[in-house]
Amino acid sequence: MPIYVYRCAACGHADEHMQKIADAALTECPACHADGYQKQVTAAGFQLKGTGWYATDFKGGAAATSAPAASSSTPACPGGGCACH
Repeated sequence: MPIYVYRCAACGHADEHMQKIADAALTECPACHADGYQKQVTAAGFQLKGTGWYATDFKGGAAATSAPAASSSTPACPGGGCACH
């Protein structure tokens, strides 16, 4: 079951509640009993594990975040076709 974060507009009380997707949203604050209890937008809380495609995977096998290590004996841009020239 998903965990939803709610926050009260009246008193600022915030809490997490485990609910089914089909359940109605909570409206009454458990702290002050006002009708300002609202569901907040939060990031998804799951991780992809095992074999498969991830955000850093590419068909060629090289990740965009991993740059080749520059050797001290060779210049970083031997052809001059980069932004530093």
